[in-house]
Amino acid sequence: MGAFTVQFEIGDPEGQRWLNLDGLVDTGSTYTWIPRDRLESISISPRLSREFETADGRVIVRDLAVALARFDGQTLPTLVVFADPNDSILLGVVTLEEFGLGVDTVNRKLVPVRGLAMRRRALP
Repeated sequence: MGAFTVQFEIGDPEGQRWLNLDGLVDTGSTYTWIPRDRLESISISPRLSREFETADGRVIVRDLAVALARFDGQTLPTLVVFADPNDSILLGVVTLEEFGLGVDTVNRKLVPVRGLAMRRRALP
């Protein structure tokens, strides 16, 4: 996949303080990653920790919190990972799905996608 970045905003849960960010669209990342100091600068505090497997197979533990994400005029809550200072800002799959967005790898842009609704089928 050709990597590309998009502009988005991350805000504290009350929507009072916001960061304007350029993030790498990363369909290999479950969550959105933002350096800890940037999140703390808008008063976002860790709420839980999770394990993550890196591309080279290592297991790391990182803090997470709920933040507001704003993209293309919509604002929604999303989980964000407290990244290390040298980590890239990543826009992960959970945030993309919450906004109903998919990745057009040919044109290097985000595109609207329909959500899936499964209906229960009777067993034969």
